[in-house]
Amino acid sequence: MKKLFLVSALSFFGLASYAQDAAKQDDAANKLLVDGFRKDKEKSDKDASDPKSSAKAAFWMERAKLHENIASQASQVDSNAAKVAYESYKKVVELDKTKKGEPGKSAKEAQTILDGGEGTNLFNAFVRQGAEKYQAKNLAGALEMFTIAQEINKKDTLASLYGGIAAQQLDQKDVAKTQFEKYAANGGKDPSVYYGLAQLYRAENNFDKAIETLNKGLAQAPGNKDLKAEVVNILLASGKEDQAIKELEALAVSDPKNVQNVVNLAILYDNMQRTAGDKIKQINSKMGAGSKSAASAAKNLESEKGKIEVYDGEIKRIGALIKKQPKNADLKRQLADVNTKKKETVTAIAALEAEAKNAQASAGSSDNAAFEKELAELKPKQKEASDKAIANYKKALEIDAANYDALFNLGVYYFNEAVILKGEVDNMNMTEYQQKGKEVEGRVCGKFKKAKPYFEKAIQAKDEAEAKETLATVNGILDQFTAKQVACVDEQ
Repeated sequence: MKKLFLVSALSFFGLASYAQDAAKQDDAANKLLVDGFRKDKEKSDKDASDPKSSAKAAFWMERAKLHENIASQASQVDSNAAKVAYESYKKVVELDKTKKGEPGKSAKEAQTILDGGEGTNLFNAFVRQGAEKYQAKNLAGALEMFTIAQEINKKDTLASLYGGIAAQQLDQKDVAKTQFEKYAANGGKDPSVYYGLAQLYRAENNFDKAIETLNKGLAQAPGNKDLKAEVVNILLASGKEDQAIKELEALAVSDPKNVQNVVNLAILYDNMQRTAGDKIKQINSKMGAGSKSAASAAKNLESEKGKIEVYDGEIKRIGALIKKQPKNADLKRQLADVNTKKKETVTAIAALEAEAKNAQASAGSSDNAAFEKELAELKPKQKEASDKAIANYKKALEIDAANYDALFNLGVYYFNEAVILKGEVDNMNMTEYQQKGKEVEGRVCGKFKKAKPYFEKAIQAKDEAEAKETLATVNGILDQFTAKQVACVDEQ
């Protein structure tokens, strides 16, 4: 499955600018300044292992500020300078205590820096070095830098945005969600973040959380069409079709020229009517199965009863012959065989009578009453959905006469109607066909004829194989009707 990266163009360029600034500094930096930082860093690293130096808060303050400057001005000296500064400031807080055990002046200053106080730059140093690591494809290092930056400034959205991007590219979905949730909680406004975060929840089938996320995004960007459309998509994915339709209807009203919303609404209604049609077909099949079973049992019973008459005739005939030839062993054997078969048939009749009785009872059972009730509810719903599907397809074509989806789907709608109607003809017996077969065939032809121009226009709008193949099928069927001299009947 394709990975979805949330970063918007604006966010990405913002991130890139940090690394670009550093590169410019690298190109333009005064070699003497860089060399000076290297020399100072070497001395600081050496003193850090000295027991006397490392015991003083002043040493750690000096080391912290040195590395903060390196991170901001000459990152090539130490790509982890911001982290060294961060740990050094924490060491100042630990060591600088008054006689009463309270924080000293340096400790208070260091804590202000660690808390991202006004006028401090440690947060920016982390973001800058995080951006550099990101550009260098060191995603794990970038994520670490952005995460620490959030500890310094818990209300910022920049580090949580970039941290989420890095985490997602590392396929650390839970971390990405945490980062983007922080971004949202701090009032981040980039719609692409909310969209992508919703996708992460959707992938877990956490549809409620996905919808909640999208709504947060819409609160920040009320007119964003992508977020609104994704609400509908997730409602559909979660099986909330009715709610999805309400959302789409609202979108169609608020943005009446947006043809895609209208097409999507038509497709939803089309799917609803097809689903209802399938259920109606299944119910009719079950009801028909009961009637067929009863008819079949009655037919089998009559067939067995007919055998009794044959056996009785044979018994009478063979009995008459035996009277004339009382010692004929073969005639006696034949009579015994016929009596055995008659006895077997009598037993079979009893079983078939019970079967026929049960089948008849089943055909008229309460199940059928329930089926009838369900049909009574389904048929008007299917009709309403069908009418709304057609109305919205046509509305879409009023907005955009060359909309491929509306043209093709409307053609398919009439094509399917023709197929269903043709099924009625196929199921007719000879008597039924002679009575009304030609008339129904004319209506079938009319529906195929009605579908044809929509496929033709769809091909003009977009050269798609599905439309071409379906049009070829329609033309072939219409040619067959012409050969049979069936007149197409147009129905409005």
